[in-house]
Amino acid sequence: MNSRRQFIRLLPVVGAGLLAGTARSQPMVDEKDATATSLGYQADASKIDKAKQPKYVAGSACGNCALFQGKAGAAAGPCPIFAGKQVSAKGWCTAYVKKA
Repeated sequence: MNSRRQFIRLLPVVGAGLLAGTARSQPMVDEKDATATSLGYQADASKIDKAKQPKYVAGSACGNCALFQGKAGAAAGPCPIFAGKQVSAKGWCTAYVKKA
């Protein structure tokens, strides 16, 4: 019975570790991906063609988007728009929503 209690106590720790490992192992979004292309995703917002992306505002980037799920200061993180993939914190797409 003691080992069962120890196992149950470890479940949250193991689960958190698995989730963290999953986030780190997610591939980066490819700019040529169909969803990325349709949303004008660019891994480096400084390279955005403002003629093609009139919605882009200087200073906008995935890292300061309300959809970005990475930690503050992280180079990349998950985005629900690109399920199972990470976006560059320096990137941008037309789904950008400024963090409140």
